[in-house]
Amino acid sequence: MNIKYFDHVAANPMIPEVLDSMMPYFKEEFGNPLSVYDLGMNARIAIETAREKVAALINADPSEIIFTSSGAESNNFALRGVALAHQNEGKHAIVSKMEHHSILNSARVLEKMGFVVTYLPVDKYGMVDPGTVRKSINDETKIISVIHASSETGTIEPVKEIAAVAHEKGIVFHTDGVATVGNIPVDVKELDVDLMSMAAHQFYGPKGAGALYLKRGKRINPLIYGGIQEGGRRAGTENVPAIVGMGKAAEIAAERLTARMEHVKKLRDKLIVGLKNIPNLHLTGHPDKRLPGHASMVVEFIEGEGMLLLLSSKGIYAASGSACTSKALKASPVLLSMGVPSSVAHGSIVFSFGEDNSEEDVDLLIEEFPKIIEKLRAMSPFSGKGWEGIGEGGKCTAKN
Repeated sequence: MNIKYFDHVAANPMIPEVLDSMMPYFKEEFGNPLSVYDLGMNARIAIETAREKVAALINADPSEIIFTSSGAESNNFALRGVALAHQNEGKHAIVSKMEHHSILNSARVLEKMGFVVTYLPVDKYGMVDPGTVRKSINDETKIISVIHASSETGTIEPVKEIAAVAHEKGIVFHTDGVATVGNIPVDVKELDVDLMSMAAHQFYGPKGAGALYLKRGKRINPLIYGGIQEGGRRAGTENVPAIVGMGKAAEIAAERLTARMEHVKKLRDKLIVGLKNIPNLHLTGHPDKRLPGHASMVVEFIEGEGMLLLLSSKGIYAASGSACTSKALKASPVLLSMGVPSSVAHGSIVFSFGEDNSEEDVDLLIEEFPKIIEKLRAMSPFSGKGWEGIGEGGKCTAKN
């Protein structure tokens, strides 16, 4: 079966150069980076070289990059680490309802520890209003976290403006950049964020490799205690092959970024035009301020799981909600926060493109996807009277 992969927000295949860069550190250069002899020093040099490459991708200083195991760990580290570092000054945190589960669940952990958390509402496009952020701040607020872009809707948030609001009050600002770093231009100095999370597999690096940008001078408590690795901020023997791979992937992403963006945007736009005549199909997320290779939508009267199963039977792979939500078989909290009815949110489908996709791939999707929708709707009991759907202009309506 000829596979057509449209789920690049979940994972990307490692490009050959990345894998090649990692291979020596599995066998020949296996030393512990803390060892003082040459085998250890070689590993240490490889880590610091990778740190420089990741820093260059986001215009940071290498000393501001902390390697982690994933974007989820980076998010946990950022929110809980900063909150705990400042808990004697205030115990209020602000996050948006668009956040990944690693932020939302971290926020709930903080609540169990006596913190108060404000969950920011969003508009129908999933956008956070900086004015709402300002109104949510109080004297106890010490950390604000708003995602840079949602992997479910593709919406790019106004993080620069929100960071400015936070800094007016001397509050630390974190953004989850997992979906953006390596996929659109990201400059932490221009955005003026204090922390940013990253994950290597989002830009053709290995899974199990992430990083947290921490602006120099900002306080954070470790999540993992033990040795002196990562400046004493994240203990544990470093995963040298994965870190090297992340560095190489970051280097390549910087070189290919413009070409990648132009390529995937062209494919995304072609798909959206090709599906526009399907009845009761609605795009989700912001129409313009969105990731270039991301097309998300909801299809009324059917469920995402059914669409995914029939697509996969044809060798076409996509997503329904986030990778974390789809396994739970429940409506995406991100879509619900945008005002999408639960019945319609179950019909979520996300197509995300990569440099390996072609226009021919999109042509096949445009040909097959409407047939799948028609087949599922013919079997669906969810139609007609009482169905709560989405009316014109994205407004939720009850059909009579």
